[in-house]
Amino acid sequence: MSTVRLGINPLTWTNDDLPSLGANTPLETCLSEGREAGFAGFELGNKFPRTPEALSAVLGQHDLALVSGWYSARLLERSPEEEIEALQGHLQLLKQCGAKVMVFCEVSRCIHGDQGVPLSRRHHLGDADWRRLTEGLNVVGDYLKEQGVHLAYHHHLGTVVESQEDVERMLDNTQDCVGLLLDLGHLCGAGGDPLAIAKRYAPRVVHVHCKDVRFGVLRELRNRDKSFLDGVLDGLFTVPGDGDIDFLPTLAHLQETGYEGWLVVEAEQDPEVAHPLTYARLGYRNLRGLAEAAGFRIAD
Repeated sequence: MSTVRLGINPLTWTNDDLPSLGANTPLETCLSEGREAGFAGFELGNKFPRTPEALSAVLGQHDLALVSGWYSARLLERSPEEEIEALQGHLQLLKQCGAKVMVFCEVSRCIHGDQGVPLSRRHHLGDADWRRLTEGLNVVGDYLKEQGVHLAYHHHLGTVVESQEDVERMLDNTQDCVGLLLDLGHLCGAGGDPLAIAKRYAPRVVHVHCKDVRFGVLRELRNRDKSFLDGVLDGLFTVPGDGDIDFLPTLAHLQETGYEGWLVVEAEQDPEVAHPLTYARLGYRNLRGLAEAAGFRIAD
């Protein structure tokens, strides 16, 4: 029986891509309510302190662990060596605060943060750029692994690695040092099949985001050619069990193949519409139930 811990991302309370959402919500509220809901750890957001001492102190006040934190990579714009230099501060923060994975996303040419650009206009890479990206990921992933932190590549709507085909091409052309952050919401949102990815690449999955999707809102987004942020505001995402994704088959397969790490609730919502503590509690209860049904042991 594999063991997992349940974490949450502060997007339930406050949004980095659309800072007006939850702008006035203090970090203390996020942490205290996340712990009250039952979560054992948090991913980083823009309101967290960025020095190991301060971050450890604020998390420690709530008996919370650091799960990981998003890193915006630009391997299509700079060399792997320049990327390694650029990520040093983030790496040291994660290492010194006990995180074992780095949420890593190539943001060159991304559109997910631009409310004026529809998802249909996201950039597709040519062969030369794919080679540059995957070769760079291998170099950075190998370096991070030597440092004791596994690169967890985050496929994401509106970025250059979005579709199931993109995920497969990225993994097929990189080494094991490049791990996958399997985000069920982003993969379903891109028309992919999380179970198929889990079956094919289970040993590469080093981190899991459990974001649910309301398929009716997704259809509306595609039909009306809307942006990623418009989708967020329309209620595209929610906590596990409150949308239309069937999480259990994928989680069960990951348990059977030995996944151990974090299962993270990451659900961008408008906190004025979706009361954060209510949804944090709902997300914890539903995700714990799904994880237990999948056969996982839950560590606090």
